[in-house]
Amino acid sequence: MDLLRFITAGSVDDGKSTLIGRLLYDSKSVFQDQLEAIEKTGQVNGQINLALLTDGLKAEREQGITIDVAYKYFSTPKRKFIIADAPGHIQYTRNMVTGASNSELAIILIDSRKGVIEQTYRHSYIASLLKIPHVVICVNKMDLVDFSKERFEEIVEDYKNFASDLDFKGLEFIPISALNGDNVVDTSPNMTWWKGKTLLGYLEDLEIEVDETKHEPRFPVQYVIRPQTEEHHDYRGYAGQVRSGVFKKGDDIAVLPSGLRSKIKSINTYESEVEEAFAPMSVTILLEDEIDISRGDMLVVDKHQPTVSQDLEAEVCWMDAKSLVPGNKYLLRQTTGSVKSAVKEISFRIDIQTHEKLESSQLALNEIGRIKIRTAKPIAFDSYSENRGTGSFVLVDEGTNNTVGAGMIVGAY
Repeated sequence: MDLLRFITAGSVDDGKSTLIGRLLYDSKSVFQDQLEAIEKTGQVNGQINLALLTDGLKAEREQGITIDVAYKYFSTPKRKFIIADAPGHIQYTRNMVTGASNSELAIILIDSRKGVIEQTYRHSYIASLLKIPHVVICVNKMDLVDFSKERFEEIVEDYKNFASDLDFKGLEFIPISALNGDNVVDTSPNMTWWKGKTLLGYLEDLEIEVDETKHEPRFPVQYVIRPQTEEHHDYRGYAGQVRSGVFKKGDDIAVLPSGLRSKIKSINTYESEVEEAFAPMSVTILLEDEIDISRGDMLVVDKHQPTVSQDLEAEVCWMDAKSLVPGNKYLLRQTTGSVKSAVKEISFRIDIQTHEKLESSQLALNEIGRIKIRTAKPIAFDSYSENRGTGSFVLVDEGTNNTVGAGMIVGAY
């Protein structure tokens, strides 16, 4: 079975955790001891509080909110799923970015009473920014608007007007009641006007194109293997995970950022030698020439090279209470490498609600903007839109070792 990773997002009290709990409960993916535990904890309107299946932190249960990203796993006969339940509060935008970075689909919840609000804009923009290809809008709490078809259609129209300039390959709308289970796993008897799929039916049938072999070959070196034993006296292998594309024995390759060239002598897995390696295989590559390669270098097929530069432009979501200002220095971690860097310029800050590009001298916590960075030495990268694996990075404060920013490379400048 294939695997679908998706994230749920929405404003506070839109019912994200309840929706995931309903998916787990109605698809029979909850263990009996879990059910017994939450039955003792409390109920909502005489029903099991399904949100407790995801809200595991003590503070979350006390306040009835989600604070950190919670990951849940379940499967049906058709597909396996990994769910990231993201917080709804504005101050946890950084947590939503973390959860969305590996997702192929985003479920954005809208409270049918409130309609499209600022957090809807924020989460939709982040989903677009992170190149999540598919978005499904779940209009929740339909039971509180008497399952009104007119109200649902009004929200659909409002959202489409807002999202017309966002880059989604697929956009779907489903009316649901997570608390009661309407259109989540089973078709709702209360919305006979709805002829579309249930949410689970949509998730099971969605065709996801995440074939990393279609991208250009990229192999960040994670570790250099030199046994230095009599049996393997001259063995020098470069271990890591194929980030994208396909590498074959005999390929002409370039080592970046140095630009040195060689040819693939062999490709080894733990079990045996193979003729080719493709994403996301973890392998050891041996080259015909002994050249200087270390962790953080990238092997690429010679005729399909990424950009190599010290100057890069990127969208960044700021995650630190201390604002980002030009001149600040950070450790930039991209693929397996780390390099010292300095922020040269803040090009603009993005107004999440209007998508306007605003002049700004700094980026505060949870704000998103475009910046220019200079690294201490050249790095190899693709634009994030072309390759999420080699086009993303994090910024780390060397003093505290905290991750303070998540970046998506636009290109060199």
